[in-house]
Amino acid sequence: MAKFAAFFSGLLFGIGLLVSGMADPLKVIGFLDIAGAWDPSLVLVMGGAVLAGLGAFHLAGRRTVTYLGLPLRLPVARQIDRRLVLGSLVFGIGWGLVGLCPGPALVDLGAGQWQAAVFVAAMLLGMGLFEWLQRCVNR
Repeated sequence: MAKFAAFFSGLLFGIGLLVSGMADPLKVIGFLDIAGAWDPSLVLVMGGAVLAGLGAFHLAGRRTVTYLGLPLRLPVARQIDRRLVLGSLVFGIGWGLVGLCPGPALVDLGAGQWQAAVFVAAMLLGMGLFEWLQRCVNR
């Protein structure tokens, strides 16, 4: 049942990204271009996502298990540190340059867009590089 719930949640998320326009890099870049031809339509999408997330985290904070009976593991870190700031900067720069972040990139990859394949390959390479650097630093 947990695998079905994960599949259904991912499918629903992907459909939401497509319907909202978040999987369209040109629409995202238009949203991010506040000094040019700004497209504010994604403000409602992001606002709705934030509200839904706030409600979900509020409800989840009162539970120790999911509705499927699995352990509920919420993030516990509260501090803003150098890793968080640098990671956010890299994420934001990549999002601004390409108009994709990991979720929409996977949706576009599933739709057969070659640009998404390049993005996902670069993303996986970056993740691998980060892990390798972490192991080198922690030796």
